[in-house]
Amino acid sequence: MPLHGSALPDFPWDSLAPAKARAAAHPRGIVDLSVGTPVDPTPAVAQDALRAAADAPGYPQTVGTLDLREAVTAWFARRRGVPGLGTDAVLPTIGSKETVALLPALLGLGEGDVVLHPRTAYPTYDVGARLAGATPVPVDPDPASWPDARLVWLNSPGNPDGHVLSVDDLAAVVAWARERGAVVASDECYAELAWTGPAAADGVPSLLGPRVCGGDHTNLLVLYSLSKQSNMAGYRAALLAGDRALVGRLTEIRKHAGMMMPGPVQAAMAAALADDEHVAEQRERYRARRDVLLEAVTAAGLEHDPHSVAGLYLWVRAAGRPASSWELVDALSHRGILVAPGTFYGPHGDGYVRIALTATDERIAEAARRLREGGRLT
Repeated sequence: MPLHGSALPDFPWDSLAPAKARAAAHPRGIVDLSVGTPVDPTPAVAQDALRAAADAPGYPQTVGTLDLREAVTAWFARRRGVPGLGTDAVLPTIGSKETVALLPALLGLGEGDVVLHPRTAYPTYDVGARLAGATPVPVDPDPASWPDARLVWLNSPGNPDGHVLSVDDLAAVVAWARERGAVVASDECYAELAWTGPAAADGVPSLLGPRVCGGDHTNLLVLYSLSKQSNMAGYRAALLAGDRALVGRLTEIRKHAGMMMPGPVQAAMAAALADDEHVAEQRERYRARRDVLLEAVTAAGLEHDPHSVAGLYLWVRAAGRPASSWELVDALSHRGILVAPGTFYGPHGDGYVRIALTATDERIAEAARRLREGGRLT
């Protein structure tokens, strides 16, 4: 299982340093909307469970406690429309990013193997393929145009663009993969944050849903994280679920590697998964911030991607004339607002910037005021 660190690109966010310094010089301070790190309190139900489990002298189990695994399966049935998921088909992970980065290597992929990922995507899908020595290939959503591959990454709702794959879209990927024996891994960590359209009315479809895969989870995996829905990024509380055989194989590797979620975090995760109320409250916080920023970016001469209907970000570009991502980053930094250029997510992201909703109400309001009062950016 080689790890090819020498093949990695530079860490993208390091290149934001000059824009960050410029934004920080604003008389009213920086509004940093460049990363999706939660700022609101971790819900009391999780904090209480963590404290109650704090006396943890022994090693936790890699597979997770039965309480946690039952909480995961109940959550999948209740919130994601995936009934009948067994406790042997789920596994806690130390955040979801480590799974994204390591899954190709853990599945035994290497030189000559192809890993597909969305053409506008979180960069770790590309990085994970490179770590394994495999070849990452960005693709559009239609599998009819795809090359053969061993692993396909999906991300719905998408980061950065907020696009959502329909039941039919997902079913087409499953059919394509089954013809080739490929594994499909779906990163669904923004699934509880849908704002408009069918995804808001009916829920974001899951790869494991019976309408997508007919109840057959062979070669299918779903990743999920409590970082976004529950403000638990600091807990590194996440999971994967799906094909029992694949989950079992990954569990054995993780046992040998000592990749265990701390016991108190498992207790906090189980409590958070069982509580829907705090998720609804957090969703409404983000909805209000999104509404404030949407009005303001329009006033500043930016347009929001109409297909961006879910997630923690606005995906915007200049209205009326082309502008590069870095031109927009520069213009916004002069107003003390730091955002991420679309090029961090692949060349197809050029012309866009990603604006995170993860700032306090006061900072979101301050950003909106600067956008409105400063006039058009371009």
